[in-house]
Amino acid sequence: MTIRLEGKGVTVTFGDMFRKVEAVKNIDVALHAGQTIGIVGESGSGKSTLARVLAGIQVPTSGEVFYEGTNIWQGKVSYPGEMRKKVQMVFQDPYGSLNPRMRVVNAVAEAVKFHQNADGEQARQIALDLLERMGIAKNDAIKLPRALSGGQRQRVSVARALSANPEVLIADEPTSAIDQSAQSQLLSLFSELIAGGLSVILVSHDLGVIRYLTDRVYVMESGDFVEAGDTAQIFEDPQMEYTQKLISSIPGHKKLKS
Repeated sequence: MTIRLEGKGVTVTFGDMFRKVEAVKNIDVALHAGQTIGIVGESGSGKSTLARVLAGIQVPTSGEVFYEGTNIWQGKVSYPGEMRKKVQMVFQDPYGSLNPRMRVVNAVAEAVKFHQNADGEQARQIALDLLERMGIAKNDAIKLPRALSGGQRQRVSVARALSANPEVLIADEPTSAIDQSAQSQLLSLFSELIAGGLSVILVSHDLGVIRYLTDRVYVMESGDFVEAGDTAQIFEDPQMEYTQKLISSIPGHKKLKS
């Protein structure tokens, strides 16, 4: 099976000569074509930093990231040229990733123009179609981001990411800032995208979401992976005390039947 995205020996150190903190410690991680992996851990575990490294936003202190065997960094530029389209990221705060003065259809159309070289009217129609696919009606598509709910804004962010027709989507806590109903809608959307063959890295502290969507789970504590395995195995028979603690915190959690 093709490895889409791979991190080898990824380390991220913050601080100065007086005090340094290793946010990510010599991590190896691989995402195969058509696979969905989850990276879980408590706040401050380093999972979002790792996601930013894999997305080419954060420069690792050491280690490398490869897309289908090619290093994503060429000099100071990550995901150069056509490679940029292949990996897209959805952030925890959808409002922060949208221009508050730009109507959401225009924000998506702008991304379509950039990634697909479409002209103005064609880009707008593609944007409207993408937004409709995300459950955003035309009368909402012409609104400013502040006029939409958190769940709607997050789906707009997914639409922008999909404008590049990516092979990989990295989602950092996509459900944490939205209500339960919007979470359900977003999870259904992700399920459809995954069923369509999109490879996904899902970063979350919500193990219920991870259990629902992923094939494989990496458990992160203090910048390091303490456990990894198939999702069913991790939830049914976690080996590490830290993982057991995380899973026991899920409301109504019951062991999976063998």
